[in-house]
Amino acid sequence: MRTEQPKVIYLKDYQAPDYLIEETNLTFELYEDHSLVHAQLVIRRNPELGDGLPPLVLDGQQLELLSLSMDDRELAASDYQLDDSHLTLQPVAKSFTLDSTVRIHPESNTALEGLYKSGKMFCTQCEAEGFRKITYYLDRPDVMSKFTTTITAEQHRYPVLLSNGNPVASGAEEGGRHWATWQDPFKKPAYLFALVAGDLWCVEDSFTTMTQRDVALRIYVEPENIDKVQHAMDSLKKSMRWDEEVYGREYDLDIFMIVAVNDFNMGAMENKGLNIFNSSCVLAKAETATDAAHQRVEAVVAHEYFHNWSGNRVTCRDWFQLSLKEGFTVFRDAEFSADMNSRTVKRIEDVAFLRTNQFAEDAGPMAHPVRPDSFMEISNFYTLTVYEKGSEVVRMLHTLLGAEGFRKGTDLYFERHDGQAVTCDDFVKAMENANGVDLTQFKRWYSQSGTPRLQVEDSYDAEARTYSLTFRQSCPATPGQKDKQPFVIPVELGLLDCQGGELPLRLSGEAAPQGGSRVLALNEAEQHFTFVDIPERPLPSLLRGFSAPVKLSFPYSRDQLMFLMQHDSDGFNRWEAGQQLSVQVLFELIGQHQRGEKLVLDPRLIEAFRTLLGDESLDQAMVAEMLSLPSEAYLTEISEVADVDAIHAAREFARQSIGQALFEPLLARFQANRALSRETGYVAEAAHIARRTLQNIALSYLMQSGKAEVLEACLEQFNQCDNMTERLSALAVLVNSRFEAEKTGALERFAEYFKDDPLVMDQWFSVQAGCGLPGGLERVQALMQHPAFTLKNPNKVRALIGAFANQNLVNFHRADGAGYRFLADHVITLNALNPQIASRQLAPLTRWRKYDAGRQQLMKAELERILASGELSSDVFEVVSKSLA
Repeated sequence: MRTEQPKVIYLKDYQAPDYLIEETNLTFELYEDHSLVHAQLVIRRNPELGDGLPPLVLDGQQLELLSLSMDDRELAASDYQLDDSHLTLQPVAKSFTLDSTVRIHPESNTALEGLYKSGKMFCTQCEAEGFRKITYYLDRPDVMSKFTTTITAEQHRYPVLLSNGNPVASGAEEGGRHWATWQDPFKKPAYLFALVAGDLWCVEDSFTTMTQRDVALRIYVEPENIDKVQHAMDSLKKSMRWDEEVYGREYDLDIFMIVAVNDFNMGAMENKGLNIFNSSCVLAKAETATDAAHQRVEAVVAHEYFHNWSGNRVTCRDWFQLSLKEGFTVFRDAEFSADMNSRTVKRIEDVAFLRTNQFAEDAGPMAHPVRPDSFMEISNFYTLTVYEKGSEVVRMLHTLLGAEGFRKGTDLYFERHDGQAVTCDDFVKAMENANGVDLTQFKRWYSQSGTPRLQVEDSYDAEARTYSLTFRQSCPATPGQKDKQPFVIPVELGLLDCQGGELPLRLSGEAAPQGGSRVLALNEAEQHFTFVDIPERPLPSLLRGFSAPVKLSFPYSRDQLMFLMQHDSDGFNRWEAGQQLSVQVLFELIGQHQRGEKLVLDPRLIEAFRTLLGDESLDQAMVAEMLSLPSEAYLTEISEVADVDAIHAAREFARQSIGQALFEPLLARFQANRALSRETGYVAEAAHIARRTLQNIALSYLMQSGKAEVLEACLEQFNQCDNMTERLSALAVLVNSRFEAEKTGALERFAEYFKDDPLVMDQWFSVQAGCGLPGGLERVQALMQHPAFTLKNPNKVRALIGAFANQNLVNFHRADGAGYRFLADHVITLNALNPQIASRQLAPLTRWRKYDAGRQQLMKAELERILASGELSSDVFEVVSKSLA
């Protein structure tokens, strides 16, 4: 741990490496109380940096150096300098071989970086800077090397030995040990290195590529999970075919492997040919995983597979360019999921998540550009801005260039930079060159932080038959960036007539109209567009498909929003109109609560929902999305000063009012869908998922009535269903109800039945952590004593502490500050165990400026207590210090 202030690293200070590593030959000797790592590095002077021989500075942390030699000459201690982070020595030739042996301790590595034990399995996580905890190395993404890896271990404990690339040899040793050698023919940076050793079972399949090459596919899991792998295998094969069809990208090795591990800081890791996954992102079957979990597995499998090209074959030059691979690949996996499921619903889900969480990040102390200017700890920049906003930036390029132009750009990018470590500028340059456009101004999306605001005004001239729209864009100040220049903002829009039809769109000066929907590219602080031959005052449908990650402001009335809900041809904007209507109604209720008035729900919201429920022609997934009120977290994000108690009271009152007013149509939908579920059994397909989603939304509203018949229906679903989606939804409805005896019984039966399945128990923790009834903190504190909980497992921390602090706002933001003290206590504890997880739990406290003066003081005090708590990791220090600045 570090007690001094960590060093700030700046993008502007980037320098190419003095030396390159041509070949990396590793031998691991794995034992129960330590491991030995023998590294042979074939190194040469970087030819682009001249003839001199500067010192070679290798990264290394928590390593015990046992031997070191250069070109077979053993080096004495006087031949090198060693400190906590680096090994420095003086080369005497432009090319040389460096051999080293170090001792490490995977068995006590709770930070889960480098080589560590997850249960009885050895595994690695090297992104971003974990490889330096394995051996001394140039641990930076622009140093790419060919790796050959040999692993030795006890055969009966670790019969499976895996690493990157293709297997080339294996054999037995004396004393019951054995070995295996793997060779990766493609150069890669150290962050893509992977090793796994364990007693694992495997599901195997194959895939024939577009050039008729057969690729072996293997998913390795611990024996008890072998029946939860088929969905991931199916998802992998779909991903491989989709990447060939949409991007022309073919897999390049003879084998592709996935390994599921229980202890993992992230979701998954795209190590070349050997993807290591958090078990939550690969294990799924109907009885233990929800529909959402199935879809997450499908998306994460696709994401990591797609990285083979957008991240591995072409990687990032430095960690400031992280969105080069992550933003691009998130866009790719989102498009894959949209093609596999409902495109509109996928877009709704992604935008709801972005606006609730990434917009909050943009408005907070950790706000940073998609390509950051600086960082203290790179692990803190695996953020929603880099991933989700980065994906939106790529999506805007797709919108501006069109599908064909975008594909031309990606083809050129992969062809031009295969085998290289490059920058975001290189990605944009490929788009420019392939399409003959200038994207200089567009690149402000990479360098400017914050969420742009777009104000729109309209006017109609009946005599001239013209309709005008005026757009004004601005972006608020963010840390280190006071003044912002105009962005390029693609706005897709349509104009609706009084019957809801699409009007032809022709701008002043154009010869012919361009259909009913088009994209305007804004690039100035204020711009004016006039449409001609408009026979009546239209209603604009703006920012269709959420064509840019901005906050849009247009003075829609509630009646206009209801009209858009019913008639807009853009599915996303139909949902968005419903969300805006709900927001207006909920903020009216919030105001009533704050003034001590009787709460009265605008009947137009109920009538809009009644119309949705009565329209049998609508996709049930869309109906479910449109019936879902904006979350308390989103209402908090869009509040100037968030009144958590008023937000909770208003939303709960709205849910109760809707449940009571629409009891009959909700019950009819629930009963019809539940009957179909019983008849067909579980099927993990879009139409069935949509039906279950609407069924469960209806049940959550119905339970607001407190009627015995609803309780009976809920218990029937909980006890008799054949899948986790229905069972967990019924449990959540019970947990948030006043039926104490039934709630307690259901929780006990659930835990007893699934006590041996850690991922299901995580869901059990989260359902209770998110319950907004009084006493939430005390329930979470009690659950931390449960034998299935441990602070050493990131999934458990996220399921209980993370779910409470991020989702149960009314209890976390208790006026006495007890929720804040609880979170701070565990951040301090986790700081010593796993700094990455500790820093990621801090986000709720960092947004202290969003709340009233009393809560601000309490939250700030906890941040100050963390800062003064002693030996802080760089991960936690950076987040806390920036939050208090």
